[in-house]
Amino acid sequence: MQAEILVSFDIDGTLEFGDPPGPITASMVLKTREAGYVIGTSSDRPRSAQIRIWGQIGVEPDFVGHKHELDKVRDAYSASRRLHIGDTNMDRHYAELHGFEYVDVTELPEAGSEGWIY
Repeated sequence: MQAEILVSFDIDGTLEFGDPPGPITASMVLKTREAGYVIGTSSDRPRSAQIRIWGQIGVEPDFVGHKHELDKVRDAYSASRRLHIGDTNMDRHYAELHGFEYVDVTELPEAGSEGWIY
């Protein structure tokens, strides 16, 4: 599948419905979907738990998986840009290992910033 932008979200510490909650809101996730980006989660949580979380906000993700398997997500989508948004050194490690840009959720660019997805 060809996609312009692929966005992978960590859950805990990143999404507002994570444990602990993070700064990415459900409305931001919905905005990402509405922009036509390929979206999903790459987390330490079991896939079934990730799917339940997506169901709570009424969004069908393109993928759910584990951050150490971002290579599988990379290989499944021919995107011109791949981002993983997370909050830990492990998020950074696996994102960079598998060819994703890493965005630290504590350092999100301002909305409308050049090159930013929102």
